[in-house]
Amino acid sequence: MSFITGVGLTSFGRHEGSSSLDLMSQAAQAALDDAGLERTDIDGVLCGYSTVSPHIMLATVFAEHFGIRPSYAHAVQVGGATGLAMTMLAHHLVASGVCRNVLVVAGENRLTGQSRDASIQALAQVGQPDYEVPLGPTIPAYYGLVASRYMHEYGVTEEDLAEFAVLMRAHACTHPGAQFHDPIAVADVMASKPVAMPLKLLDCCPVSDGGAAFVVSRERTGEAGVRIRGCAQAHTHQHVTAAPALSELGAEISIARAKHATGLAISDVRYAAIYDSFTITLAMLLEDLGLAGRGEAAARVRAGHFSRDGAMPLNTHGGLLSYGHCGVGGAMAHLVEAQLQMTGRAATRQVRDASIALLHGDGGVLSSHVSMFLERVR
Repeated sequence: MSFITGVGLTSFGRHEGSSSLDLMSQAAQAALDDAGLERTDIDGVLCGYSTVSPHIMLATVFAEHFGIRPSYAHAVQVGGATGLAMTMLAHHLVASGVCRNVLVVAGENRLTGQSRDASIQALAQVGQPDYEVPLGPTIPAYYGLVASRYMHEYGVTEEDLAEFAVLMRAHACTHPGAQFHDPIAVADVMASKPVAMPLKLLDCCPVSDGGAAFVVSRERTGEAGVRIRGCAQAHTHQHVTAAPALSELGAEISIARAKHATGLAISDVRYAAIYDSFTITLAMLLEDLGLAGRGEAAARVRAGHFSRDGAMPLNTHGGLLSYGHCGVGGAMAHLVEAQLQMTGRAATRQVRDASIALLHGDGGVLSSHVSMFLERVR
């Protein structure tokens, strides 16, 4: 058994003069304060990778910078699934008795500390080095290919995809730390400049500076505890040229494993925190996870199903699409928001019921998947 006892999150956007280690430290200290712990209480550190600071020993570099000497330290990298993969590892470390309090942390000054060209080049290395990278595709280009095929197979339109960007922006408008606070409409998404058709600028997450952290502990703190009920992973491929059919991607596998491990069903879920690097990512994952039928997620958005007051509140902080994306910390913000919702501390964003939450992370180009259930206990 393990509990998420404290969470910390910086605002996302532009943090001039802050290094990646600075942003990680800000989020980490906030998480410790939230958990009521001291730095000396931390005996494990899990650190997400960084494209701005690609040190081969980033976890111990951070530990030194933060002034702690953990008995366990490890850096993890599975793309956008890294945050939940670290949470799963922390869960196992705590449950097995290896650690008592594991600090999970990530952050980057990716907006101000890395040029656009350097960022594009670093992320493009996710491609197959012989068959894909030489052709020059970017991450949006890979997802554009996936989007085109998905739209063809399931009758999804560009306007359907735009609905997800509009929803995430509406949610971000209620969070003071979000990178964007200007409402948008479907017409704005459709009019935004092409990036990798059918994906346009507002179909894509921004580049951000920011940090996120949380503490996974053996014992709960506070009146309401958030426990990790269970989790599972699936890794079907690394490169698009080796990807299985759209109906055989890893999200369906990982969610099936997570449901089996926990005994929970999708009908038990009251809050969803789903990876949303692009509008197509969110649309596909919602459907792969069983939160909507094939080709039906956009209709549920239009009906208010995923809004804060809807039947299945989704990414109430604004997600990667509008809260922002600072690398590994971007997806970790989903878990921070889920924990705040589950402990009734989400201020004006608070939903009616977040007693059981489903979280899902996606790394690469729908390559690596982690599904996780959180449960509120009293």
